[in-house]
Amino acid sequence: MEKLQFHKTHLPVLLFLLQFLSLAYALQDDYFINCGSATNANADIRNFVGDMNSSASISSSFSFTRHSSAVTSSASPTLYQTARIFRSNSSYEFDIQSNDTYFVLLHFFAFSSSTDLSTALFDEFILRIVPGKFYVYFLPKESSFAFINAIEVFPAVDSFIPAVAPQISPAGRNISDYKGVIFRTLQTIYRINVGGPTATITPENDTLWRNWVPDDGYINNSETAISKFLASKPNYNANIAEMISEKTAPNLVYQTAKVLNSSGQSSLPNITWSFDVERSARHLVRFHFCDIISEVPNTLNFTLYIYSKFSTLINSFDYGYELAIPFYVNFVVDSDDSGRIDISIGLYNDTFDKTAFLNGVEIMKILGNSGLSLNEHKERHVFPIVGTILGGLVLICILVVVVFFVFKCRKPKPIENSDWSPVPTHGGGSSHSRTTGGTIPNMNLGLKMPFAELQFATKNFATKLLIGKGGFGNVYKGTLRNGMKVAVKRSEPGSGQGLPEFQTEIMVLSKIHHRHLVSLIGYCDERYEMILVYEFMANGTLREHLYGSDMPHLSWKQRLEICIGAARGLHYLHKDSAGGIIHRDVKSTDILLDKNNVAKVADFGLSKSGPLDDTHVSTTVKGTIGYLDPEYFKSQQLTEKSDVYSFGIVLLEVLCARPAIDRVLPGEQVNLAEWGMLCMKKGLIEEIVDPSLKGQIDPNSLRKFIETTEKCLQECGTDRPTMGDVLWDLEVCFTASTNCNAKRAT
Repeated sequence: MEKLQFHKTHLPVLLFLLQFLSLAYALQDDYFINCGSATNANADIRNFVGDMNSSASISSSFSFTRHSSAVTSSASPTLYQTARIFRSNSSYEFDIQSNDTYFVLLHFFAFSSSTDLSTALFDEFILRIVPGKFYVYFLPKESSFAFINAIEVFPAVDSFIPAVAPQISPAGRNISDYKGVIFRTLQTIYRINVGGPTATITPENDTLWRNWVPDDGYINNSETAISKFLASKPNYNANIAEMISEKTAPNLVYQTAKVLNSSGQSSLPNITWSFDVERSARHLVRFHFCDIISEVPNTLNFTLYIYSKFSTLINSFDYGYELAIPFYVNFVVDSDDSGRIDISIGLYNDTFDKTAFLNGVEIMKILGNSGLSLNEHKERHVFPIVGTILGGLVLICILVVVVFFVFKCRKPKPIENSDWSPVPTHGGGSSHSRTTGGTIPNMNLGLKMPFAELQFATKNFATKLLIGKGGFGNVYKGTLRNGMKVAVKRSEPGSGQGLPEFQTEIMVLSKIHHRHLVSLIGYCDERYEMILVYEFMANGTLREHLYGSDMPHLSWKQRLEICIGAARGLHYLHKDSAGGIIHRDVKSTDILLDKNNVAKVADFGLSKSGPLDDTHVSTTVKGTIGYLDPEYFKSQQLTEKSDVYSFGIVLLEVLCARPAIDRVLPGEQVNLAEWGMLCMKKGLIEEIVDPSLKGQIDPNSLRKFIETTEKCLQECGTDRPTMGDVLWDLEVCFTASTNCNAKRAT
């Protein structure tokens, strides 16, 4: 008998079709459906009705139910013990009575491949629905399955989605008011309880059954903030500007806050949070506030920042004249190529108030015709609104493309018998991948790896093997069948790792090989995945050994060896690789260390190939704030000297053991490049040297190191040295340090 084996992939082929028809009889307003079941299931105070007995009807030419015997423990919600599986285009039909804003939640749990309920997923959408019939369509691809465990449809607050909100560009400019948000569909990305306890606010503690997670994983510098809690309930009725209630956000969100630390322990003027989002997308960002820190009613002014460039005044008295009045503000925020939205709160210039606070944040992706594109003529997903006249009535059909999980039906093949084996990192050789029809054409197939092999290597991407996380997605430690240790970088939908970067990394690393450049073992583009497999670097990133972790301090000798190794790698890219390559994103997190602390440059997703001559390369500015060459930023002319500037920042990090941007410090010290150059000019550089290095550095070695760093950071690229010159100077530093140590030993 053929066995079903489920493999989750993210594919933009689940389609919502919202078709609204006029009805003349009383209708239900909320639905909680236990799919694939004839029995009900309880989840907190919600009763999920089995879809075989529900008033919501199913339309399908072929569907069946599936019950799991693997999740029958008392701790496992019965909600995830059944599923309805579709082999053909199918739909659920709901009768809607009220013209209102609704939450639509879809629950997915592949119980056939896991018994861990933490892997259960759900997608939450918020949209306006007029009275009539509402359909949720499932459109499986040929020879595939669609499935669903549970569906929720219930009304929110009528004013939950604003009609208009200020629109902020990635450059921090207020473009205009964005109109028509209320007619868009929103997909919840983040819902954050700022300053709340470490535990998540679960649906049973929220009037609209939402999850709110703590902000600890998103705040950049926790020492800049302290958490506050108010025991009494928020004063909802005192808000004079807008209707607000517990349905806007639960009490606990407004009873807790992060407050700017004014105790003197931190001199940073701002608290900053960073959120990874889809690149070049549009989001509704909602900020929740409630003054729980003032002792008497008073005007409290502070500044809210978006992307550090846009700022707006927050004045609690705009919403009422009592304490603990909840309020919120909305912005439509466009993301850029970094795939990140930064928000901050800080002091207002013209006020005596020495504090600022934030209670909650919600980030919702705006679906529809609102996605950004660098080229408006490029193909992109659109969400047309189609109107048709029928008997004097307007039938409105809104097509919304969202994430769909496809599960292949096939006979299981024993993974132990895989015939794949790694190929040389130069490329070449024949492909042993058994996939066809991948997403990436014309790639180096000698490096292509089956998805099943990577599942085996990472134990199906087990959380315990997670060793890194960033804008691109997650990095897992893996072990191939031949025993080779690898690092598996798996991009996630909506993450910072895009298709161009994925392709660039493969093409660059398949052509080059050097002791001080990380080696690409393989890649996978099956099932719309974007996965890169590298040699495993046991000692992590250079940054982790300088600050922000409990790793042992590096000696001056070790730091010089690491800098020399990285310089050799970059020099090879510029001069010895085919055609020349500019890295374009040199930073301390992209310098990796193996078990012997040998440095290797990594992350070539933004690199630029081509002849590196005096003609320069005109290109869209990309890179990381704090490391970005100011000349490149102004002129958009990329040269190898842009890498030299970024490497100069890394040299300063190595010397000072602090980040390139550190908002904890006073204003003039926030930017390491500016602060370092100022100290060099004043002859005060020794004052900012890492305290753990005091007494270790030979004066001649330090003098040459500072001189080299200063040359790298010259404002004009032509005044900077080549990477070959930098390498030579660093070797001089190392020789001076070695000679000094030899003299001390004698």
